[in-house]
Amino acid sequence: MPRYKLTIEYDGTGFAGWQTQAGLPTVQGVLADAVEKLAGERVHVAGAGRTDAGVHATGQVAHVDLTRDWRTDTVRDGLTAHLRPHPVAVLSAERVDAEFEARFSAVRRHYLYRIVNRRPDLALERDRAWRVPQPLDAAAMHVAAQRLLGKHDFSTFRAAECQAASPVKTLDQLDVTRCGPEIRVVTSARSYLHHQVRSMVGSLLRVGEGRWSADDLAAALAACDRTRCGPMAPAAGLYLTQVDYPDPFGADSAS
Repeated sequence: MPRYKLTIEYDGTGFAGWQTQAGLPTVQGVLADAVEKLAGERVHVAGAGRTDAGVHATGQVAHVDLTRDWRTDTVRDGLTAHLRPHPVAVLSAERVDAEFEARFSAVRRHYLYRIVNRRPDLALERDRAWRVPQPLDAAAMHVAAQRLLGKHDFSTFRAAECQAASPVKTLDQLDVTRCGPEIRVVTSARSYLHHQVRSMVGSLLRVGEGRWSADDLAAALAACDRTRCGPMAPAAGLYLTQVDYPDPFGADSAS
């Protein structure tokens, strides 16, 4: 049975997240509907990351098993056509070995968080970024962010409903840069706790406001206490941008 790796882009605003939920619109659900319309069979669409309601993706990865051996461009174009009018597009479809798993084969996931640091409301970027009206020091946020790199117990930045077996994760990258009014937080790790990225961004906001120092952020991490976390950043600014896989599934290349 042929297995296809799909790279997917979506606007998460109108969805209740990635994972199928009864009676609610989800990305996984509309993808399964599209596969059924194209291939005439109901299959499970397995994703690399279970993004929350309102979270977007420019490089989500999923895999599906189809009975028929379809051309990859037909899978890509056919699924995208059947996804309309939902704001979901299949950017690419590739044939992969049966051992490939979109979630469990992944070695790194990359996220972007967008803050628009200005007083006026957002017109074109509404639901696609977090507007923060007060001035933020992005350089101070970046310096503080480096204190979170490495292997730590991230309980402070973990949602109460998180189902991960352990709060210990290894954070490989957490960079904060400014380009005009936009502040971009870029992070990468093998895996994350539920709400970890949004919780880290909200805590970094306190540094940008001058309310916390880098030492305060490090102390919050060391406390392993959810009550020490800053405000959680809203879902609208978060994007799953890339998922990496090792050989034989892509030679450590991006999806």
